[in-house]
Amino acid sequence: MKTMKVRIILNEEALGMMPSNPNIHADYIASNAPDAKKLEEEVEAMGVEAVVEKQMTIFPKLEDGTPYFWDYQIRGMFKDSIGMLRKVPKTACEKLKAYKKAVDGLLFVQERKIPIHLSGPMGDCQRPLRTSGPSGERVALAHSETVPAGSYIEFTIEMWTDDLENIVRECLNYGTRRGLGQWRNSGKGTFYWEELDENGVSIGGNYKFYAA
Repeated sequence: MKTMKVRIILNEEALGMMPSNPNIHADYIASNAPDAKKLEEEVEAMGVEAVVEKQMTIFPKLEDGTPYFWDYQIRGMFKDSIGMLRKVPKTACEKLKAYKKAVDGLLFVQERKIPIHLSGPMGDCQRPLRTSGPSGERVALAHSETVPAGSYIEFTIEMWTDDLENIVRECLNYGTRRGLGQWRNSGKGTFYWEELDENGVSIGGNYKFYAA
């Protein structure tokens, strides 16, 4: 097993991914019941701000209010990156078979909760969200909590096979374009990264893609 200490610094603000309503699944089922209130009625009863907050995605918080990422969100980033990079010739990811199982069973993040060191106050981001369905295209308003550019996180990656190191570096490089968090296709959550020594001192980062 090899470990790698990493610092990720945001180039652009990142959006929260967790629903602010812990009963989101039960509420979703209830909202689709035949006798459920329409959205207009819910707004009238609760107010616009309460309805928006209920549907907002956020960052989980430590007891002192510090926002954080879960370890599985970082591993999810690796899965997403590998899935895309497998389509790029001459990358280490191209030859990785059953990559989701490989990440699940051989690639871990040691820290369960990864605190976000904020560079400034948190904010929010509202944007239109377009979806297509049997009844046609619909536009809804998506609302997310944000952490500002310049914020950073540090975590330790465990790699249980030697071939995963180049893959991890490729995925981190890809994050400078793909990002972390919601609404990545707009450039949100892009970052640069540094590898750290045991004392937390940078020893390099943003490596070029490794040929397979």
